[in-house]
Amino acid sequence: QVQLVESGGGLVQAGGSLRLSCVASGRTSSSYAMGWFRQAPGKEREFVARISRSGGYTYYADSVKGRFTISRDNAKNTMYLHMNSLKPEDTAVYYCNAAPLTIDTHGRSGSWGQGTQVTVSS
Repeated sequence: QVQLVESGGGLVQAGGSLRLSCVASGRTSSSYAMGWFRQAPGKEREFVARISRSGGYTYYADSVKGRFTISRDNAKNTMYLHMNSLKPEDTAVYYCNAAPLTIDTHGRSGSWGQGTQVTVSS
């Protein structure tokens, strides 16, 4: 019911910052909880962060807590992930996820974007 397109990935030095964007179409973005996942080569997709439909509640994986900030602008149908103090272990393809009520941290439901590559060099 919703289509998602990620952007903003790239190459950055350790300690640097990036902002990822996810634009939703097909349905109003305020109808969906949204979140970010990532997948490194040879590893399973893992949860990064989620945000409620109104943007009033956020939740982060321990690995990114204090460094990443998730936000959304429903007027623009866009969700963001501000990534600070990046580490080489943050290198992965980052995926946008949207679901009607809540984001499953195991990534078992909802719609997915195609992903955007983030590479952190030392």
